[in-house]
Amino acid sequence: MTRLLVIGPPGAGKGTQAERMAAAFSIPAISTGDIFRYNVKNKTPLGVQVQEFIDAGKYVPDSLTNEIVGDRLSQPDVAAGFLLDGYPRTQDQVQELDRLLAATGAPLDVVVQIVADTEEVVARLLKRAAEQGRADDTAEVIRHRLDVYAEQTAPLIDIYGSRGIVVTVDGLGAVDEVTTRILDALAERGIHAA
Repeated sequence: MTRLLVIGPPGAGKGTQAERMAAAFSIPAISTGDIFRYNVKNKTPLGVQVQEFIDAGKYVPDSLTNEIVGDRLSQPDVAAGFLLDGYPRTQDQVQELDRLLAATGAPLDVVVQIVADTEEVVARLLKRAAEQGRADDTAEVIRHRLDVYAEQTAPLIDIYGSRGIVVTVDGLGAVDEVTTRILDALAERGIHAA
């Protein structure tokens, strides 16, 4: 059973690496963004609530996010493990995740922190914005998102770091190189790909 959490700034390749890690360990990747989009698209009761916050330009509150993740972690396909991407984002969410996992007797094994040079990430995101025609993704907006990420994530890294379960991996370079770095770091912790 492998229980992983991946944390990384926007543009560091976290989503790509989450998919690759999930495949390597034959576990589902659980992305709160994907869950939100699925529930909104299918107009589930949770999706309707999420849409109301999105339409109002507000963050989805911890209580609703916790409910959605708790429901996802109760599904049968996570019995052999999972990889969380995008959750937890706050200290309250860390406490809720701890509570959920304590009920199963299976805490997180490792938190993979993907780091990347800020200037490189800004350049990468500006290129992506140009390719996708996202004029609102300016350097200023991207830097603000990176600042918010750093401010919100630092306390989480401190929490998990105090538990001795954080591995930090450089997210820059070819996708395959980064994947190899992550798998090697996990292997050093005794967590081997399937």
